Amino acid sequence: MGRIIKEIEIEGKPAIALFDTGAIHTYIRSSFLAEVPKRTVQKTYKVAFGGKEIEVREVCVALGKIEGLEFDAEAVPTDQIGRADGHELDAIIGALTMEKWEMKMDPKKQEIDLEGLRRREFTEF
Repeated sequence: MGRIIKEIEIEGKPAIALFDTGAIHTYIRSSFLAEVPKRTVQKTYKVAFGGKEIEVREVCVALGKIEGLEFDAEAVPTDQIGRADGHELDAIIGALTMEKWEMKMDPKKQEIDLEGLRRREFTEF
């Protein structure tokens, strides 16, 4: 597992995000998603999250930017994310989002390869 903290934009606002391959889903603080339409999940589910358990009741598609490159992510809105490495987090960008956009992490260099976002061409089948 790898994790890197980066400053990004979420819905046009600056945010501190933890890119974490150990997290499947993407989580974003609800305050960033006030104007974003949400969908109620048909059947709620529980996730162990930051030392507590949360019940996922809704999801949304959030728009983000990293190094000026746009991406979208299906996200779980949550009131609070927590802290990591001395940073108050606004989002956790999980493995599904990173895989979708071919974001590859180099934890030793604390960098994220964004070639997939730059190229914006993907082979699906």
